[in-house]
Amino acid sequence: MAVVEVPVIDLRLAGAAPEEAARLRAACERLGCFRVTGHGVPGGLLAEMKAAVRALFDLPDDAKRRNADVIPGSGYVVPSATNPLYEAFGLLDAAAPADVDAFCARLDAPPRVRETVKAYAEKMHDVIVDVAGVLASSLGLEEHSFRDWPCQFRINRYNYTQDTVGSSGVQIHTDSSFLTVLQEDECVGGLEVSDPATGEFVPVDPVAGSFLINIGDIGTVWSNGRLHNVKHRVRCGASRRFRASPSPCSCSDPRTAA
Repeated sequence: MAVVEVPVIDLRLAGAAPEEAARLRAACERLGCFRVTGHGVPGGLLAEMKAAVRALFDLPDDAKRRNADVIPGSGYVVPSATNPLYEAFGLLDAAAPADVDAFCARLDAPPRVRETVKAYAEKMHDVIVDVAGVLASSLGLEEHSFRDWPCQFRINRYNYTQDTVGSSGVQIHTDSSFLTVLQEDECVGGLEVSDPATGEFVPVDPVAGSFLINIGDIGTVWSNGRLHNVKHRVRCGASRRFRASPSPCSCSDPRTAA
C-alpha cells in the first residue's frame, strides 16, 4: 500500500513567506491535512506530555470517569461496541486556564502532570492560532483573529495487541472541528487518510517532533467548501510494536457561537 505524501510546512516561514503560506493553503484545499515543523513547542514538553498521558490512562476506572461531559462527548470516552480498542479524555476548552485546572483537579492528577498539561495546552493553543491565522491570511482575511475561539483538547489511547492486527482503532470519520492538531505516537502509528484523487485510504507515517494538522467540518463550512475536511481512520498494523500506547492530541473546535 502506498503512503500518502503529506506536505511539510515550516510554520516559522509560513507567517512571513507568501510561497510557504500558499503551500499550506493548497494542502488544505487538496488533501485536507499537512505537517508543521518550526512550531515552537519544545521537544522536552512533547516527551513530558506523553508521560503525562500514560499517567492519566493508568488511573483507576472510577477516577477516569470523573472527567465528565460538559457537552455530550466532551469528557471521558470508554471503549464501545463501535470502537472497542479506543478510549479518550476530553477537555472542552484548553484555551481557558480555569477549565484546564478543573480537568486536572477532577482527576486528582499529580502536580507534575498538572504542570505538563497546563503548559502543553497553552502551547497548543498558540500553535492553533498561528496555523489558523496563516491559513486565513492566505485566503485574503488579513485581520481575522482566532485568539478567542475555544480549543477542545482530546487525549486518545488505542489498546492494541497482537490479536488486533487489522482491527479498527477508530472508524472512518471527519473531525467536527475547524482544524485538529495531532501529536502522534511514533511507536504506534496507524493513522490512514483518504486520498481525494482515488478515495483509497493510505497510511500516514508519524514524524517525530512535528504535528499533523487535519481540516475539519467547520473549516469546510467556514471556507464555503474551499477547504477539504479530510476523511480518516485509525487501524492496527502488523509492523507496530504491540503495547497500549497513548497518543496525545490537541483538537481545535472553534465555533463563533461559543
